Amino acid sequence: MFSIVQQDHLTVKSELSLLNQVQQWFEQFCLKYLFQLGWSESQLYRLNLALAEGFTNAVRHAHRALPPETTIEIEVSLWIDRLEIKIWDYGKPFNPDAIAEPEPGTLQAGGYGWFLLRRLADRVVYERSADDRNCLLIVKYAQQGQV
Repeated sequence: MFSIVQQDHLTVKSELSLLNQVQQWFEQFCLKYLFQLGWSESQLYRLNLALAEGFTNAVRHAHRALPPETTIEIEVSLWIDRLEIKIWDYGKPFNPDAIAEPEPGTLQAGGYGWFLLRRLADRVVYERSADDRNCLLIVKYAQQGQV
């Protein structure tokens, strides 16, 4: 098994206005570590979009009925073969598999974010942790030929 190469952590209040701060923090992490390992700009763009989707979903849905002071924790872990983003929230858990996938060419109210996440990342897991928080795990594997 591979060991973690680099890791960082950010805790922010549950406010959409902090999305830019979250994305800038992630971009700094990418500039410091991922470009050196040969990750493409396209991969990093997709990861940043997935992070934005996960964060905004936590604010808009999981924390909708909670005060804005409720924190969201984000952890980025770089392994030799992958990058993992974990987003923890305090909302009520839900089953993303119960969301019907939108049919091409049709409209539906909500549910697009989960499918967007699954298309941006190689692996997406949403589960309740032992400390009564929800954890969204977003995993992107390094492309073949990268270290």
